[in-house]
Amino acid sequence: MEESYQKIACKNCSIRGKSVFCDLNEEQLEVIDTNKSCDFYKKGEVIFKEGTISRGLFCVNVGKVRLGRMGTSGKEQIVRFATDGDIIGYNSMLNGKPLSATATCLEDSTVCFIPARHFFHLIKTDADFSLKMLELTARNWENASRLIMNMAQKTTRQRLAEMLLWLKDTFGLDEDNCIDVKLSREEFANLVGTATEAVIRLLRELKDQKLIALEGKKIKLLDVHGLVVLADLIE
Repeated sequence: MEESYQKIACKNCSIRGKSVFCDLNEEQLEVIDTNKSCDFYKKGEVIFKEGTISRGLFCVNVGKVRLGRMGTSGKEQIVRFATDGDIIGYNSMLNGKPLSATATCLEDSTVCFIPARHFFHLIKTDADFSLKMLELTARNWENASRLIMNMAQKTTRQRLAEMLLWLKDTFGLDEDNCIDVKLSREEFANLVGTATEAVIRLLRELKDQKLIALEGKKIKLLDVHGLVVLADLIE
């Protein structure tokens, strides 16, 4: 269960520049500060569940979150990730439908909750904020469309290479120059759309080809250009 967490004023938030709230004025930020709540979630805890009704949006202050949707077979499919500055849960408010995914923390995280009425007030009164939300929605749609196309047209090796590059862009690199997120081999298989055994074999092949190095659950990208070529991302 989440724990109460000392709120950080939006104007003093170190990651605000990365979020859709970056250009709000002091008065708008004060309104959000007055009405938001901030909670601490431990690794593995659920922020919200698929099928429930969203009463606001969530902004990840610090941490990493996995969003997964349950398939007809009863297996969860990872649809995207969220990290510092990202907002989640807003699609449900915009389309008036229940949440389409479950949000689970990949590590200890602090997350702020902003009630729906304040979100919609910004949408209605601030054109720049509305534009940022449109751009964010379009970007997420483009990513989802590319994932569907990749599943249909690319080989498993190509999908794995592109997924590694996507994870690097999403989470960055840590002090050891590894992708800054720890995922199980089962989660990698989920992302790529194949069996866990196949992902383990393919990761070893990429290691043998000196494209990556494996350090436990961590993965270091040794040859980014080689992965780009393998993923067929060169235009």
